[in-house]
Amino acid sequence: QVQVVESGGGLVQVGGSLRLSCAASGRPYNKYDMAWYRQTPGKEREFVAAITWGGNAGYADSVKGRFTVSRDSAKNTATLQMDNLTPEDTAIYYCQVTLVLLRQDYWGQGTQVTVSS
Repeated sequence: QVQVVESGGGLVQVGGSLRLSCAASGRPYNKYDMAWYRQTPGKEREFVAAITWGGNAGYADSVKGRFTVSRDSAKNTATLQMDNLTPEDTAIYYCQVTLVLLRQDYWGQGTQVTVSS
């Protein structure tokens, strides 16, 4: 079993920055991918960014150039640096941990990000 906890959300003005953190505990094994998704009321959860166990990163078009995902595998953590935020980035942000070999997904409880204009 893997527990996933996000932190770092909050209220920020347009153009500001926030850094989200994701911590995985339990037994994440050697190969696991970490990803960030977000969701707003009435909409489906959407992909934001991901970083593989090998360190390869990918981003949704809507956040490319503004968000940066990184990880510290030794600490089982991932970080999402969000810059130049817009009101459209307002959402609950979720961290997903995927155990590559077992093909199992684990989710955190989410952290609220609100960008005010």
